[in-house]
Amino acid sequence: MSPRSRGVLRIVFTSEDLALTRMATRTDLLWEMLGSLHRLQARDGGQTMAGWRRQARARLTEAGLLASVRSLLLPLAPRGPYFPDFLTPIEAQLGDEQALQALADTPGTRMRAEMELLRRTAGLPSTELADLARGDRQAIKRLGRLVAGYCAAVLTPHRPQAEPALAHERTLLQRHLVTGGAEQLLAHLSPAMRWRPPVLEVDYPTGLDRELPLRGRGLTVIPSYFCRGNPVALVDPALPPVLAYPIRRPGQRRAAGGEALTALLGRTRAHILNCIVQAPGCSTGELAHRARVSPSTASEHVHVLREANLIASARQVNLVLHYPTELGADLLAGWPVRGAGSFGGRRNTLAP
Repeated sequence: MSPRSRGVLRIVFTSEDLALTRMATRTDLLWEMLGSLHRLQARDGGQTMAGWRRQARARLTEAGLLASVRSLLLPLAPRGPYFPDFLTPIEAQLGDEQALQALADTPGTRMRAEMELLRRTAGLPSTELADLARGDRQAIKRLGRLVAGYCAAVLTPHRPQAEPALAHERTLLQRHLVTGGAEQLLAHLSPAMRWRPPVLEVDYPTGLDRELPLRGRGLTVIPSYFCRGNPVALVDPALPPVLAYPIRRPGQRRAAGGEALTALLGRTRAHILNCIVQAPGCSTGELAHRARVSPSTASEHVHVLREANLIASARQVNLVLHYPTELGADLLAGWPVRGAGSFGGRRNTLAP
């Protein structure tokens, strides 16, 4: 797409907005769900995504969800100029259960308004969509259960590939935010975004030109594994401003295998490195809780990891916060992800 033909989203900052700009600290389940629905409708992403699509269809068939996904989720999230904002609530930043609950609790009035916009741009080809368009509470609850089942079937199995890549991107963002503030973070986003103070220019599809004044609300930047192409913002300017964007795809790197990494670091130390990658910015006390070790043990392993340049630590008031380095995140890429976390890693009350 040439610079003349592409659309542009202009996000306008004030000094207050810069102070309130933040990055997502966890994987956003519903932005990943949305991006994955777009990948199911596309033929992009090379062999990695082609293999994922085959596995996703097989798992959805096995779970008895394929027909519902085709009739409800895919037309609800078309690869076009519009999909409803209620699919990606800001509550997802609090955790997967909160994300799914917020989706199931979407008010009928909001559901009707956003479904009307979808009808104008893409149509409502199924009975299920028509029920949502009326704001039917039972239809909204069915949607919540379907989304939970979809995430468990097709996102959870892909976590070992997606989470290290997302953690690596968050580490880069956190480093820029800590060392240079929001302006440095904005200046080092993907090539599809350009920081020209006080405006962040974002590549958008052809014919879609928008301006989004933040007006003192700040911006939440959300790296996404399944998002490809253009970054995405919400349509409703009254909602908390967010910008989901495709993570940088690193070159082919030889990652350490799981058993080799355990042999190199020891199982406990490898697990502690994994905890830091999954929760960058955690304190020593939080790390001990996550790893289920004593604070003194956590502190000892943190010292060794820091000396090996696998993590970096920064003092904030009376806490020492720990972040994975690029080397640490790359090294962990071959290690299996364990424990509850993003991508529906823990079953929730809405799952069928």
